[in-house]
Amino acid sequence: MVHSNDADRLKDLEARIEAAKGTEPVKHHSEEHYSQAQLVWRMVIELVAGIVIGFGMGYGLDYLFGTLPIFLVTFTLLGFVAGVKTMLRSAQEIQNDALAEQAARDEGQE
Repeated sequence: MVHSNDADRLKDLEARIEAAKGTEPVKHHSEEHYSQAQLVWRMVIELVAGIVIGFGMGYGLDYLFGTLPIFLVTFTLLGFVAGVKTMLRSAQEIQNDALAEQAARDEGQE
């Protein structure tokens, strides 16, 4: 047999469960920090990849033509420039995503 006090507690619990199902999961600060770390590593890898590819191409051309390290230096610098451009493009993409998310949040509050 269910007492009226137990029935009230059960209804209250069901209402809290339904309310919890409707909310978004809480994003902890540590998860946001991890996400930021991923973005930073992505940018570092893009920069290093540009430099390494430029270095490899320059070294290969110098080896092929038997020249001084003119191609090595030139292509390494070009790889650096390409890496920086890619990093800036990634930063712009991240900023646009953040602005779109903020606009969606602001629109939902109105």
